[in-house]
Amino acid sequence: MTISEQQIQSVLQQTIDPTTNKDYVTAKSVGAIQITGNNVTIEIALGYPANSVKNQVQQQITGALQAVPGIGAIQVSVSSKIIPHGVQRGVKLIPGVKNIIAVASGKGGVGKSATAVNLALALSAEGASVGILDADIYGPSQPQMLGISGHPESLDGKTMEPVLAHGIQAMSIGLLIDAETPMVWRGPMVTQALQQLLNDTNWKDLDYLVVDLPPGTGDIQLTLAQKIPVTGAVIVTTPQDIALLDARKGLKMFEKVGIPILGIVENMSTHTCSQCGHTEPIFGTGGGEKMCQDYNVEFLGALPLDIKIREHTDTGKPSVVAEPDGKIAGIYRLIARRIAVKVAESAEDHSELFAKIVMEND
Repeated sequence: MTISEQQIQSVLQQTIDPTTNKDYVTAKSVGAIQITGNNVTIEIALGYPANSVKNQVQQQITGALQAVPGIGAIQVSVSSKIIPHGVQRGVKLIPGVKNIIAVASGKGGVGKSATAVNLALALSAEGASVGILDADIYGPSQPQMLGISGHPESLDGKTMEPVLAHGIQAMSIGLLIDAETPMVWRGPMVTQALQQLLNDTNWKDLDYLVVDLPPGTGDIQLTLAQKIPVTGAVIVTTPQDIALLDARKGLKMFEKVGIPILGIVENMSTHTCSQCGHTEPIFGTGGGEKMCQDYNVEFLGALPLDIKIREHTDTGKPSVVAEPDGKIAGIYRLIARRIAVKVAESAEDHSELFAKIVMEND
């Protein structure tokens, strides 16, 4: 019995990627299919970094194809292909950066920066090339969380080289000033400083640049959202009603400037007592999921209120690198893959396909 490509496509059309919840044909993940006799070789190119699940995908597809009558040897290769996606209309793209993910919160104190750095490290652990920009000019925390210090190097006297930390590229105003120096600046100065940090850093072939935005939804945040070419935004909140109230404002801010919401991360969802093991939702339950239902956005996941998250970031080794095989790191990596899937599902950037029109005076 001869095996046809149509048979293979049919099987792949009925096989669901557990990360995207779509079949591999619909998700456009199927590459070359080669059939030699009854032996089959298939290339699968996922649109998201997937180190944690590549073997699972390979085994899943191999197992599904074994049901095809008369099939011989099966070889499935799984890789990731991350491409640039669209940003707000009229905003200039950043050289060396495919996609920018803004991590925001309506208010401070919800663990936004710890979430941002762990998600950046999780994307890197999944196989992507990742950078993080600490956009919190007034209260930069990424240098301590990443365990980096010292001034960035400049090779030409005009631009800065990103600082490497745990395999990701990083830049922060905290690397340019003394740790105890307060930034007593008005809004326009902050906006200009952030744009310089973003545009004057030599980012090197990044699949994702995670931007840790300042908390709040004031004039500064709105201006930054209009100036930074953002692929999508992630909102971090706690289940607490007052935090959710502000998170809704943050979501509305991004909607106003045309930035897609990739989803919501609920931080400090539950607390487990280190003494007795009792788990309790001290900030309430279901708030993040309810907000997702109200605004038709994805609930990306929930993180516990765990002392280890604080201890890890305080020592400059966030949970994803401190305990890469731990439960907390696993949650961050799952959320990171979901974010990457949402980015992959957004509109592709076709700006390079169009000719540039230059007006010249005679």
